[in-house]
Amino acid sequence: MAKTKVLVVDDSAFMRKMVSDIINSSPELEVIAKARNGKDAISKTKELQPDVVTMDVEMPEMDGLTALKYIMQENPVPIIMLSSLTNQGAEQTLRALQLGAVDFIAKPSGQISLDIEQISDEIIEKVKTAAGTKRKLMNLNSNIETPIFRKTSAKMVKPDGILNKLVLIGTSTGGPKALYQVIPALPAEIDAAILVVQHMPAGFTHSLADRLNSLSKVQVKEAEHGERVLPGYVYIAPGDYHMRLDTGSRDKAVELCIHLDKSAPRGGLRPAVDVLMESAAEKSRLPMLCVIMTGMGTDGAAGIKKLKERGARIIAEDPSTCIVYGMPKAAVETGMVDKIVPLPDISEEILEMLRNPVGKVSVKY
Repeated sequence: MAKTKVLVVDDSAFMRKMVSDIINSSPELEVIAKARNGKDAISKTKELQPDVVTMDVEMPEMDGLTALKYIMQENPVPIIMLSSLTNQGAEQTLRALQLGAVDFIAKPSGQISLDIEQISDEIIEKVKTAAGTKRKLMNLNSNIETPIFRKTSAKMVKPDGILNKLVLIGTSTGGPKALYQVIPALPAEIDAAILVVQHMPAGFTHSLADRLNSLSKVQVKEAEHGERVLPGYVYIAPGDYHMRLDTGSRDKAVELCIHLDKSAPRGGLRPAVDVLMESAAEKSRLPMLCVIMTGMGTDGAAGIKKLKERGARIIAEDPSTCIVYGMPKAAVETGMVDKIVPLPDISEEILEMLRNPVGKVSVKY
């Protein structure tokens, strides 16, 4: 079997060598060239046609974002961004994902990470996953600059502060770009709260929430421990925290609240989709809708079984629009999915199912 050809782009000779050595340690991968800046990356991508490019964000002469934009327009190839764990790095990374990068890797200790070997497994796994998206990426590459919103036709009840329904969304690789299509298409008058688990490390989910909030009619925020769950709000699980639903009381009425914790990772993940969905099945008596979108792995498959027992409706993203058809495939294989929906139609399907919810589920507090 032919090896996956990788181009490594970084302005640091040390980082180029370290990342290349990690990639070459896998018998399935081969670094065919290295580039020192964005201009060099554009030239070598066009000449060598790699299967995957790893691209540093911050580089002199031409940075990674500029090179990414050009490559995705002229010669699409799966690109994984390497980013520093800073506020600026997070903003640049989210911009890169919006421009078409498949995934990103957070450098463990800054621009020159002497300890890059501690994330060797993550680098190898993400390069292998990205390689499998090449053909899909070329087909999905139209209009990468601006999120594509489908105009929704649903008329929703204006929220009165009373929570009537829940929407739970789980996603991973390719998720930020998918969320840019779904969340901004939801109306401000939606009478549901939306809770999102996107697999991301700490420091990046706040930037994701801010970017989505700037594009959306609903209020999007990074979830905070103990806050009340309200209609018209989207709560994104913070990186490195599980997000659960819990119950509290307000004016003698039972209400749902956010609970964040650092309990053990689930399947190596924190936050995990299964954790949120299992807590919703246990704590919520409201009509619920679950959406599983693009991502590798099986996170969410166990949780939707619990939700289905409580009468929830389940949507899975269609394989034709998934960057990685892993999580939605695992969901479909449970036999619990009510509808398989292409990404551009998911927001409309959410509103349609909210207009016609299944009866309330019964839970004893």
